[in-house]
Amino acid sequence: MMSTFYGRTSFAHKFIKYFLLSLLCFLYMVPLYSLVLAAFRPGKDLLRYGITLGTLIPKGLQLGNVKFLFTNHDGIYFTWFGNSLLILAVQTLLALFFSSFVAYGLSVYRFKGRKAIMTLVIFLLLVPIQILILPLYKLMITLHLMDTYAGVFLPMIVSPFAIFFFRQFIDGIPRDLIDAGRVDGLTEYGIFFRIIVPVMPPAFGAMAIFMSMQSWNNFLWPLIVLRSGNHFTLPIGLNTLLTPYGNNYELLIMGSLAATLPIIIVFIFFQRYFIAGLTSGSVKG
Repeated sequence: MMSTFYGRTSFAHKFIKYFLLSLLCFLYMVPLYSLVLAAFRPGKDLLRYGITLGTLIPKGLQLGNVKFLFTNHDGIYFTWFGNSLLILAVQTLLALFFSSFVAYGLSVYRFKGRKAIMTLVIFLLLVPIQILILPLYKLMITLHLMDTYAGVFLPMIVSPFAIFFFRQFIDGIPRDLIDAGRVDGLTEYGIFFRIIVPVMPPAFGAMAIFMSMQSWNNFLWPLIVLRSGNHFTLPIGLNTLLTPYGNNYELLIMGSLAATLPIIIVFIFFQRYFIAGLTSGSVKG
């Protein structure tokens, strides 16, 4: 009788858990589902009806917005798309390399000021980017990097959050591996690239998702640095479609839908590393 009671209780707990998770999943999917439907409808419908239960029914769909995306504005949308992809790729790769390199030094070596540097890294996690905009802006002017892609991604290639995360991960790597590499005659660079990097794909995967989203959705800093329309990233370019003189909702909505694809692809590609990276980085030994 007791085993039957506990069996029913366990089933009830699982049912409630999966029901709540399914409900949360449904609630999170509604905005994306609404965006998909709005992208295949006339732009004026979104203003006229908004998002209601009636607009969630897939009816009145058309492919005109897809054609409009590929044919109008002299292909400027795909110029913005390409700019964002270029900045995402370069910024993410450089941030992964430099942040992991700094984290390796802070984790493996013991030197004066090490704790002070880690305290500074943690402090920088609490500093919003808006506070740093003015000094960064002056620095970009001094270096003549205004209206360049380098001006967008160079200030972001060393991330305090990534340094902290990678350091926690490297702290969990047995020091015997590093000592064995030194006994075998490897240089410090060799230890990093041949011993540390091969065991860090979970950490790299987790940070690749985070940094890709950060770069792809970045609006404020590129808006300050970039001046030319053909240098705009996708968030800035889409924002220019809303003006006091006319709003191009067809291109805006379909373009917003297309803009979600790279992040979805990145997540699908790195998802198997994501949870492993987060859990491994929090456990030592």
